[in-house]
Amino acid sequence: MLRRLYDWTMSLAGRPSAEIWLAVIAFVESSIFLVPADVLFLPMALAKPHRVWRYALVATVASVLGGIAGWAIGYYAFETVAKPILEFYGKLDAFDKLRSGVTYETIVLLLVTSGLAHLPPIKVVTILSGVANVNLGLFVISAIIARGARFFFLAWLLRRYGEPIRHFIEKRLGQIAAVVAAVLILLYIAFHMLAR
Repeated sequence: MLRRLYDWTMSLAGRPSAEIWLAVIAFVESSIFLVPADVLFLPMALAKPHRVWRYALVATVASVLGGIAGWAIGYYAFETVAKPILEFYGKLDAFDKLRSGVTYETIVLLLVTSGLAHLPPIKVVTILSGVANVNLGLFVISAIIARGARFFFLAWLLRRYGEPIRHFIEKRLGQIAAVVAAVLILLYIAFHMLAR
């Protein structure tokens, strides 16, 4: 099923309505969808490099709006909407573990790491932010920074290196982003240990 979903998402890149689909995928990725918007963003940016910055902006804005929708689902409709979504994707156990040990600072860190590296998946963190009643303004600012950094960094790589970087991004960007996320988490832990 996941492979078909991935292939379908890739097929959208060649359509005249690709930019609208990019916004839709980026929006739903942040609240309920499994396939990241990068899958559509990459071929679109390579096909029309002169529009890469526009695509990054569209993806960022739509992703942040989708994150707000995820926050609202967590805040207003956890039992009726969020819980079944998390169960469907097999993420409810991970969510419950995060929920039990979460602090305000932890959620902000998770917003940044999930926005940059999908660790944990962004939809889990947006819903968790609503459940934990994270300040919506802080949530939006964190989402703009994290999601904007991801899409604009991808745009810069694609603009600078073009097609040769595509294979690197598809195979290695997740690993690099995971390392950056791990470093952020370690710095956070070290800061709190030194502060005690």
